[in-house]
This record gives sequence, structure tokens and C-alpha cells, in this order.
Amino acid sequence: MKYRSLALLSTLVLSAGLAACSSSGGTADGAGDGRTALDVWLMRDSVSARFQKEFETGFEKAHPDIDVKIQIQEWEGIGEKVTAALASNDAPDVVEVGNTQVAQYAQSGGLTDFSDRVGELGGGDWLDGLAEPGSYEGKQYGIPYYAANRVVIHRTDLFEKAGIDPERIRTRDQWIAATRKLNTGGTQGIYLPGQNWYVLSGFVWDEGGDLAVKSGDGWKGGLDSPGALRAMDFYRRLQALGKGPEDSDEAQPPQAEVMAKGQVAQIIAVPGGAKVIEEKNPELKGKLGFFPVPGKTAERPGAVFTGGSDLVVPAVAAHQEEAFAFIRELTGDAWQKKLAVAMSYVPNKTTLAGAVADDPGTAAMAAGAANGHATPNTPQWAAVEAKNPIKEYMTAVLTGEDAKSAAAEASRSITETLGSDS
Repeated sequence: MKYRSLALLSTLVLSAGLAACSSSGGTADGAGDGRTALDVWLMRDSVSARFQKEFETGFEKAHPDIDVKIQIQEWEGIGEKVTAALASNDAPDVVEVGNTQVAQYAQSGGLTDFSDRVGELGGGDWLDGLAEPGSYEGKQYGIPYYAANRVVIHRTDLFEKAGIDPERIRTRDQWIAATRKLNTGGTQGIYLPGQNWYVLSGFVWDEGGDLAVKSGDGWKGGLDSPGALRAMDFYRRLQALGKGPEDSDEAQPPQAEVMAKGQVAQIIAVPGGAKVIEEKNPELKGKLGFFPVPGKTAERPGAVFTGGSDLVVPAVAAHQEEAFAFIRELTGDAWQKKLAVAMSYVPNKTTLAGAVADDPGTAAMAAGAANGHATPNTPQWAAVEAKNPIKEYMTAVLTGEDAKSAAAEASRSITETLGSDS
């Protein structure tokens, strides 16, 4: 789920009871001055106060009959709050949700279907990692808002000392060769903890596999497919070129803090991780660079998990057309370019990647986002993450267990959790 996944993307770098559904009167017809009051929920840190003010001013100037009332929501407990709002008669008009949350809300019939308006929003250019999880059973409920994904953060001084040009690392084989060269003396070629399953997922997608696949009317775990097994083997080879623990993930200990100690050449993280590294070790300021996760071939970057947000409209929202106008503006090209620059996000369309060309970390992230994916689009996926047999599987393989047997067991667990025995 994105509230976990992007919050997890944030915790990767920074460590990232039912409330009243609306305090601004989501069903009110007016703002007291003849204008329509549009109630919007955006999540903490998705926009800065400065950007929010600029957007509100610009939107209301273009739509003088609408009074935008944005409420900033906290990630903690947001799932229960949104669920309650969708079932109430006092729902907000627009809600930001995690890209992989859309299916669970759509399943209940609580969201407005925008399938016939995708063309108005430029949907042909949307990032797949936002658009695909924003759909459910062939209908588009979530409108892509912004994205974030992992890149390789590397020590430019160590690469230079080893005679390695990061711009020439375009394939996995080149990456392994470079990392092996960096893994010498007291330096770890890469710090890759054994349970970073989001990174493994990218390798699985690159091999044509998936964590789970549709099987009849249900889902079946996919870690035991030939492609997924090849992905795990590559993860094993890469992870061995460092001292990452086999039995923990990127947050335990925080990998940015590990890199800050000065003995790690690379980590795989969102670009914001570089700021944490520099804060923990000022001597590394100016010595950190970024490149996309390399792919199987030089033609395209490696697949990555796309964390991010979609915008949805509750089916019971009082102001459907005004809500659509708000979404059309905020997800349109002009404001997407401004948002990407202001917040170092990846814009929602592949055609807008140039907006962040001057920010090295975000530019690397945008390049990878073109090959972005999301977790299996089923409302039950959250239960898989809660149990997470993928992590146990990875540790089992990295500590010497037979990969095929461990993968089969993890796939059985995923199948059972998703409620399919096909």
C-alpha cells in the first residue's frame, strides 16, 4: 500500500480511532459568498505550504466560483479515516490516496469512475506505476498525482578512485563488475540488506515475472516462476558484494546512516537519502551522485517499484464537476512541472521528465520511473505485506536454503493470503 510504501520510501531516508471525516463541511453548497466550497484532503508532505498557497491562488483565479479548502492529513490511521469518509454522507470532494490503496477503496464501490474522462487528463502519457494501480476491474478510479522511486546513490570519490564512470553503468552485468571492483579493502561495494523486497521486486519485473499473478478468478504467488528465481539469484550475487545483513531490511538499521559511516560505495534508495547521509557525515557533502537502477540491457533502466499518490473522488462527494476541475488542474502539465521542481517528485507523465532535468537525483528517479511498476492490483495485497513471506524467503536463500523450495513455500503463502487456491 502506498501509505506504507511511500511512507516506507520516506522512512528509508528519514528512518518516513476514527477521526471526524471533515471539519470544513464537505457537503456544504457554498463558502458563504456564493462560491462552492470544495473540500480537499492532501497528505502530509505531499505539498509544501508555499506550493499549496500558490496553487490555491492560481486555481481560484481560474475558477472564481470555487473556494478550495485543503486539509492536510496524517498518514497514520488514514486508511480507516478514508474508509469511514467513503461510507458517510460527509465525504470530502477530493482525496489523495496511495497509488496501491485505490483498489481496496474501489472494491467497496465508494469511488467515482473516471474511465470516460481519461483522455481529457492526458492519460495516454501517465506513468504505468501510477495509472495501473489506479484502476480496478478495468475502470479508472485513481488519477496519477506524483511518483517517487529508488535510484542508486553512490560515492563519486570512490568511483573516481576506482576508475569507474557511473554513466557507463547501463546493464546489470556492468553494475556487478563495477561493484565487485569497489568491494575492496575496507569498502563495501554496496550495502544491500537481505530483506529489501522492493528492490527484489524490480529485478523480478525485469525478468518478466511478478510477485503474484492472476489465476482464474483469484491470484497465485509468483516467486517460484523461472523469471522470479533468476531475479533472486541476481539479488544474491549483488548482495554478496557488501556486508548487508541477511535477516533485516533497509530500515533496520537505516541504510543511509550506514552509508554515512564512510565505508559504503552504493545504496539503493530514494534520492532524499543523500540529504540524510550528508547530515550524518558532512564530510560527504558534494561526494554523492545518482544513477538509475541498471536494467538487463542498456536500452532501458531497471524496473523499479513506483511509490506515489493518486487523486480520487468519493462517489458520495457533493461537488463532482468541481472536484474534476481541481484534479484536472493539479495533475495537468503546468502544475505538474511546478510540483516536480518544488518537491523533487517525478511528474505523473513520461512526457514531463524534462521538468526535473536540472536536479540530478530527481532526474535519475524520473528515468527509472519510465519502467515503474506497482504491487499486484488486488485489495488483499495489504495482508501479504503485513505477513510478508517475501522477506522470509529472501533470508532463507541468502543463508543457504534451496531457492526453488523456499520460493515455492513463499508463493504458497502468498496464494493463501490472497484467498486463492487455484
